[in-house]
Amino acid sequence: MALSEGIRIFETAGSNPEPWMKKLKEAGAIVMHKCPSFRFARKAEEVGCDAVILNGFEGAGHPGEDEVSSLVLIRAAVEVLRVPVIAAGGFGDGRGLLATFALGAEGVLLGTRFMATKEAPVHPKVKEALIRATERDKVLIERSLRRPLRILKNKHAKRILELERQGATFDQLKSLIKGEFSKKALQEGDTEGGFIVRGQIVATIKGYSFGGGAYKKNDQGI
Repeated sequence: MALSEGIRIFETAGSNPEPWMKKLKEAGAIVMHKCPSFRFARKAEEVGCDAVILNGFEGAGHPGEDEVSSLVLIRAAVEVLRVPVIAAGGFGDGRGLLATFALGAEGVLLGTRFMATKEAPVHPKVKEALIRATERDKVLIERSLRRPLRILKNKHAKRILELERQGATFDQLKSLIKGEFSKKALQEGDTEGGFIVRGQIVATIKGYSFGGGAYKKNDQGI
């Protein structure tokens, strides 16, 4: 469907992109594969991806089980990979962008930082929660399922963590980790009963508070 609509730049993630490569490349598409590990990036290059997005452990979403930071992961990858490397995980401003260039990357992918922008179609309460958050206001759920997910610490996250500590199975957890809980936060503004996927970079997003539909200076005058 995307190809029929004229889309020619694709990001793949979550599994091996090889089954899709023939159709995408025959259509003249550029394919970037996002992954949290160097070994997956090397495989993406082998199957014909045009670039790889390396998501260090600081990143939001599923940062993988290797727990390697962007500082190490990206620096090591650019020494070996022949395709361009795009850095993700722990970047949220111009200084971070410059850091990725110093590491040898060709560009940067931002997620959490853009969630807090005025233009983002995210509930204002979520933006406020991101701005208030510190580097400690995050947890990794689903570690027991071997697919850790970094989200903002809240009541829903604590409930999941407690069940994981008790040895809950996937069947016992699945009703609490469905995508509808992300929608509950992002669209409905329930910042305690839903989950907000966010990276560690949230600790640096302190510039603005939201009110009256406009940006305002915070208590520090920023």
